[in-house]
Parts: sequence; C-alpha cells; structure tokens
Amino acid sequence: MANTSNNTEHEPLLKRANAVYFEGCEACQLERRKEQQRSYPLREFFFVGMVVLVNALPISSLFPFLYFMVRDFHVTNRSEDIATYAGILGSSFMVGRFLFSVIWGVAADRYGRKPVIIIGAISIIVLNTLFGLSVNYWMAISTRFLLGTFNGLIGTIKAYATEVSREEHHAAGLSIVTTTWGIGLIIGPAIGGFLAQPTQKYPYIFSTDSFWERFPYFLPCVVISTFAIPVLVLSFLLPETLHKHPHGQEEEKYDPNVISIDIEKEEPQNEKACMEGKKKGKMSTLKSIINNWPVMSTIIINCIYSLHDIAYSEIFSLWAVSPKRLGGLSFTTSQVGEILAISGFGLLIFQLTTFSPLAKLFGPIHVTRMSALISIPLLSAYPFIALLRDQALWIIINCASLLKNILSVMTITGTFLLLNNAAPQDQRAAANGLQMSGMSFFKAIGPAAAGVLFSWGQKRQNSDFLPGFHMVCFILNIIVIIFTIMTFDPILPRSTNKPLAKDGNDLGSEKQRQIEQEDVPAS
Repeated sequence: MANTSNNTEHEPLLKRANAVYFEGCEACQLERRKEQQRSYPLREFFFVGMVVLVNALPISSLFPFLYFMVRDFHVTNRSEDIATYAGILGSSFMVGRFLFSVIWGVAADRYGRKPVIIIGAISIIVLNTLFGLSVNYWMAISTRFLLGTFNGLIGTIKAYATEVSREEHHAAGLSIVTTTWGIGLIIGPAIGGFLAQPTQKYPYIFSTDSFWERFPYFLPCVVISTFAIPVLVLSFLLPETLHKHPHGQEEEKYDPNVISIDIEKEEPQNEKACMEGKKKGKMSTLKSIINNWPVMSTIIINCIYSLHDIAYSEIFSLWAVSPKRLGGLSFTTSQVGEILAISGFGLLIFQLTTFSPLAKLFGPIHVTRMSALISIPLLSAYPFIALLRDQALWIIINCASLLKNILSVMTITGTFLLLNNAAPQDQRAAANGLQMSGMSFFKAIGPAAAGVLFSWGQKRQNSDFLPGFHMVCFILNIIVIIFTIMTFDPILPRSTNKPLAKDGNDLGSEKQRQIEQEDVPAS
C-alpha cells in the first residue's frame, strides 16, 4: 500500500494487478474478498434468500383465503362476482409497487442497497400486520397498496445477489433469488391456508368468541411479520455493495479495467489510469437504460411472463377452491396449502441441484425458452384434471402443480440472468428497479384480469367453444406463446446470453464474439 504524493486528500489505494481498492469502502473490501474467496459466499446468499422469502410471503399468503376474505366483507351477493373483487384486492399490492419500483431502484443506486432493504423489511412488519386487522374491503386494499408502495426489495436484492458473488456464481445467486421467491409463493399460500380462520380449523386452541374470530385472517399475517423481524436485524449486518469512496471520490466506483501500478515509481501513468477509470464511470452513469436495447428487451419479455405467472397463481387458487359444478376442485384452504407446500419442497430440490447446471450448459435464453414451451401442453391438461376424483386427483394435481412451478421459476430465473448480463454494474439496481416497476404493472393487471377471466369462464360452462376453464387455460397459453416468440432475435439480442465484458462491451466475452463470428457465413 502506498500514498499518492500529489493528491494527499485521497484515501490510500490498495492495489492488485487489475483493480484499485479504496480503504473505508465496504464494496471495495467485498471485491477484495471475492478475489480471494473462490467458493460460494454462503452467508450473503443466505441473507439474499431470507430477504426474498420475506418479500414473497405477504404477496402469496392471501391466495388461499382471498376468496373467503372478500366473501366475509360482503361486497357482493353473487358467488360468481367474488373472484372479480378478489382480483382487484390482489392487484392493489402490485399497483403500489409499479408506481414506486423505479424510485426505489434509483435510490438503491444513489444511497446504497442496504437502506432500501431495511425500509422494505420495516414496511412488511408494519403494513402486513395491519392488513390482517382489516375490518372492511377498502382497508384491505389500502394496506396492500401501501405495502407495495414501500417495498423496493426485489429489484435491489437481485442486483445485490450478483454483486456479492464472483461472475461464475452469478447464476447460483440469481437461482437463489428465484428459488426462494418460488418457495415463498408456495409456503405463503401454505401459511395462509393452514392459519386463516383458526377458530374453524382449531377450535380447541382458538375460541369462537375470541379476537381470532373477529379477525380470522390476522394469524397468517402476524406470523409472516414476525419472521420479517430477524431479516430486518440481518439487514444491518451485511456488507454494502454500492461503492462509496470518501473525500469526494463517491463517483469513482470500482472498475476492474483500471490498471493499478506502483504509484511511487509510475505515478503519472497511474494518475492517467485513474482518470480514465473516472471517465468510464461517468460515461457508464450517463448511459440511458431506456436506450440500452438488450436491457429493455429483457425487461419487456419479463413483464409479459409476469402477467402470465401472477394470473396463473391467482387462477389456480380460485380454481382449487371453486365448486365442482363450476369446473373447480372443491378443495379447502388447507388442501390448497398442502398442494403448494409439496410443490415448494420439490421446487427447492430442483433449484439447488439442477437449474444452475442447466443454465451453464444451455445458456439462460435456451432454458427460458424451453421451460416456457413445455408449460403450454401442461396447462392445457388442467381442465381434464378436474374430471378426476379422490386419490387420482390428488396425485395428478400435485405432480402438475410441481412441474408448472418448476417451469415458471426456470423461466423467471432465466430472464433475471439475461437482465444482469445486459446491465452494467452502476445501472444494475436501477435496471432491476425498472424491471420490477414494469413487472408490477403487469402483476397489477394480472390478478384483476384473472379474476374477471375466471368469473367469465365459470359463467360459460355450456359453451360449444372452449367451455369454462378450457378458455381460461387457452388465454394463459396465448400469453406464453407471445413470450416465447419474443425470446428470439431481433427482439431479444443473443448478446444477453453472456455477461458483459469487463470493458462494458455489449457483445459480452471474447468467447461470445468468436461464436458470433463463426455464425457469419464465409463470403
């Protein structure tokens, strides 16, 4: 370590062959540890998983009891219309997240990842608890909307997952994000299904004339809020990944292209290298995400699939609890919770053992495309599953739910990888925030549209063309087909299949350049 003689106000530089590190910067210290640690950053990955899980639980926990909650609010007297109001309530969270995700992403790029994560954890603790205490339909919508407004976790944590790990571990980091997200979308309904209406399910523990009878949906909410408390504590202990260099060096972020040499011997060259690093940092900061087509194309296709994914989640829960006469399965909330819990366990095993090798073998574009295509015939079979009875129904619906959730998580994880491949580090949180904003817009539309679509399907049981639930599944598959078409060039550039080169070139690594050159026919 050496100090510059001409610029004494700068912090000392810690030099490596290909990088310059600043003392006092948590992100620089993290970069040093990444260079020395070849193994997975298990502590940071565990934290990433916990943050994603605590964010997913309040989103999904209401699916099993949403139908009954709306019914208990007495907003409509017709059973066929309950799904419509349930969809609107389910959308309120995503409306809030859509309006503020970009703001949280920009804040994460300016002030750091940790403050945004901390605020998000606090909002879950407070607002999810208040949702469980809702006494009418409008209070429920308001608390869900505010919960989405103050929740900027997912876009930020996706950037964090890649920044705490080496490049070869990026797929594993994002796999953890989508795995725990998928598990949260499974465990959440299980919590909601088993713990909602406790006076009916567990009368020997919860008295019918107690607080729990007045607020039958409070128990699952308070359990999730309690789980968020240790996550909030952990948020203060993890390293910040946004570079903050003291003494006026905030804008000079870590740049692996800055050549660090012996300052005492070659100071003019080092100053030149540092100045070039600053210019690159400024130019990268000034790049408009909107003009970065690889980033924008990835965001667009992710938003399209998000519409399908949230609509499917909403429709599956409504379909499972709907009566047989309307094409449903007539399951209880507990049975829905069991199905989704089984799917979650299988999903965990798959993601931990299979996804990362698949992504490395085929690349994220092919994994995304294949998983989407396989889901089309699977979803088309759902209306026929409803014709089964007893044990056969239970076994088949569990297998179908597990496979569908695996395919969905593969698709979503692939699009996350594509985005982080396309976005430079100083734009990554903002790009993920923009993606979450777009996803939230479609996820805001999704539950409401799904509720209307499902209600419409129930009213056309005797139609000659795609009666009842057949039409619902057909429309869901149309969205998947559109998504799949958009994963091909020129809509989605092939360059997104590989990470950006260290010089920021959109073509990615040298290997990718060679592949593209080989694809050009000889003249």
